[in-house]
Amino acid sequence: MSEDKKPITAFKELLDVPEQKQNLPGLEGKMDPLAQHTQIEAWDDEGNPYLVEYKGSGKLKGKAAIITGGDSGIGRAVAYFFVREGADVTITYMKQEKEDAEKVKNKIEKEEGGKCHIVECDLMKHEDCDRVVKEHMEKYGKMSILVNNASKQIMCEDIADIDLKNVESTFQSNIVAMIAMTKYAVPHMKRGSTIVNSTSVTAFKGSPAMLDYSSTKGAIVTFTRSLGLQLAPKGVRVNSVAPGPVLTPLQPASRPSEQMDDWEVNKLPLWGRAGMPSELAASYVFLASADSNLMTGSIININSGQWVG
Repeated sequence: MSEDKKPITAFKELLDVPEQKQNLPGLEGKMDPLAQHTQIEAWDDEGNPYLVEYKGSGKLKGKAAIITGGDSGIGRAVAYFFVREGADVTITYMKQEKEDAEKVKNKIEKEEGGKCHIVECDLMKHEDCDRVVKEHMEKYGKMSILVNNASKQIMCEDIADIDLKNVESTFQSNIVAMIAMTKYAVPHMKRGSTIVNSTSVTAFKGSPAMLDYSSTKGAIVTFTRSLGLQLAPKGVRVNSVAPGPVLTPLQPASRPSEQMDDWEVNKLPLWGRAGMPSELAASYVFLASADSNLMTGSIININSGQWVG
């Protein structure tokens, strides 16, 4: 795989994803193909797909957002979409992800004309969560939006073999850190501020090979509903996005290489392929903006047609 590989030009190319393997947490630049973070699919009059750049309309003008895990995957796409909607952003990343984070900052500041503050941290350390919020407030002076997006997954197909240290680490990463980030952010939030959490389709349909991961995603659903009720009197809204399979570095970093060969091809009702990060980001814009003013404690399922009743 080449790190200078071009992004795909049509999402149907996801029907031909080759075998690949990375180590956790995974890097965007090592993916094959490279994911798409700023373009979305459109169709001509004959029903042929083509890609167009997402254009903002000022929905987040004057806002300042923290996006955890904003260096890659869905978080990266959300950062780009938020900036195009007028927001200033802070993104968090792990030490191993510095290259990805710097690319995001460079694109936002030099190509998008926006502001991006990057913070290297380990969100499983509560003091780092506190530091992220403090740095963000020092930089921008406001806490308009918190996107709790960072997470990890480690596969294990037999509970008899599951490593309990991995279970504890997954819960610490996916839900405890989310609660910690929120604890430190909420005191700075005003009426009209928003929180958007990333959960997963696995919270509803389960995942036999990811018992702990799917359990944390179920916890995020309940956290979202409960916090939404708690903060409603203050006018702070809390909602979640529940993605289906999406091509992010987390996938080749957490799966056997052979699973990535034509990953999710013809297994999903809509399009017969996995999603792109750019296909998720507009739902975060919706939940972060006044467009969703009557929503709190809600979950948007962006999952390629999987039933999650």
